[in-house]
Amino acid sequence: MTSVTPSDVLRWPLVGSFLRWRYARTSLQSVLLLVAVVLILHGLFGPQVAPANLATVLSWVQYRGWLILALLVAGNFFCTACPFVLVRDQGRRLTAPSRKWPRWLRMKWIGIALFIGVLFTYELFDLWALPRATAWLVLGYFAAALAIDLRFTGASFCKYLCPIGQFSFVASTMSPLELQVRQPETCRTCRTVDCIKGRRDEAVPSRVLRRGCELALFLPSKVGNLDCTFCMDCVQACPHDNIAVATRVPGLELVDPRRRSGIGWLPRRRDVAALVVVFVFGGLINALGMTASARAMEQGLVNLLGAQSEGPVLAALFAIVVIAIPILLLGIAGMLTASLTRRGLSSSLDVVTRHSYALVPLGFGVWLAHYGFHLLTGVLTLMPVTQSAVLDLFGWPALGTPLWQLTGMRPGLVFPIEVGVIVMGAGGSLVLAYLISERDYLERRVIATIPWAAVTIAITVAALWITSQPMDMRAVAFPG
Repeated sequence: MTSVTPSDVLRWPLVGSFLRWRYARTSLQSVLLLVAVVLILHGLFGPQVAPANLATVLSWVQYRGWLILALLVAGNFFCTACPFVLVRDQGRRLTAPSRKWPRWLRMKWIGIALFIGVLFTYELFDLWALPRATAWLVLGYFAAALAIDLRFTGASFCKYLCPIGQFSFVASTMSPLELQVRQPETCRTCRTVDCIKGRRDEAVPSRVLRRGCELALFLPSKVGNLDCTFCMDCVQACPHDNIAVATRVPGLELVDPRRRSGIGWLPRRRDVAALVVVFVFGGLINALGMTASARAMEQGLVNLLGAQSEGPVLAALFAIVVIAIPILLLGIAGMLTASLTRRGLSSSLDVVTRHSYALVPLGFGVWLAHYGFHLLTGVLTLMPVTQSAVLDLFGWPALGTPLWQLTGMRPGLVFPIEVGVIVMGAGGSLVLAYLISERDYLERRVIATIPWAAVTIAITVAALWITSQPMDMRAVAFPG
């Protein structure tokens, strides 16, 4: 890490003062907790019509769009304001966890499975259209966070299980901000390492005044945003005021070969590489699910498999897009790279593991195009839905008569924006593919990049094709 950062947000007027405030995170969490309570109550007891219910509008139109935008322009601030952690912290006042997360589970595989499971459940049950089911899903998140983190110390749910967290960890590598050490020399002379152990009361050493990083990211050897929830606990705990929220070049952390705290050697982490692959191809199938073409594909699988229900057909489609195609596409690229370079890594799987990280910008572009579409075409829908909810609650229009004509931009105007962010993501992936090839195959970097450039182009073409398809929620008529 450099000793001089380009800019430190914690030194900015107003924003910096707020982020340095002891109760900044709690205040943000309280706001989102209130939103979650309103969402759950309206989802359970409000009108079970998706466009008129806060549960579906807030979850599937507003939240997803603002989440990806926050990751793009700032960082992992949903995890900063996560209401699940606020409820967990209050629960720990009553029941302190006593066990450590099992060592053999300290990988991303369970989180990957849960991430795929959430995407699959969303498509299978059409959660976008089910306010009550959406409310139960949110309640399930709270219950899961409590069940895990009241038993295990640290932030085990966040780091290893939470699907939103896994998504945000990968996406935050594209963010322009990162928690960094200001002066490495200060850390080298520090003997208390409060940033990770927490700051303790000198009179009563057993009493923790400010907790340290619960994800075991030791700031002097932390590299990038992976596994960082932006909780600011390290900022509050450091007695030397030596931590910055620094501006940086998005994505370059994916090329950094250094060993990083809490993660180890990123080029060797096959589980994290697999998470990246699911992030990319999960974005494709999530976007595909809202098109008419998805219905045609499902109908073709119905005819092929003779299915009597949607579950097996959708599972087959997920297996093809999220598992089979990546294995085939990336496997071929890995073998070609190993063959063309005639040196270096021990196996094609190692090549794939190292180069998969180059796909993050493109995957981010796909998610941004998809979630941005829903946000921009429905950004104003929150107003009439809120007006309607207040009308239902009080029996009179305290916020005025619902203005149902308010929606957002026309889809035709959003389409060029979608194309633009996908193409920009593809450009970022091409740059990272070259930089990774330069790192691993300096003398043959151009030829080593070619297979991954081909992969990037193939995924980009698929993403642009999906984006150009007419919108149509899937609803296959099954025989029998």
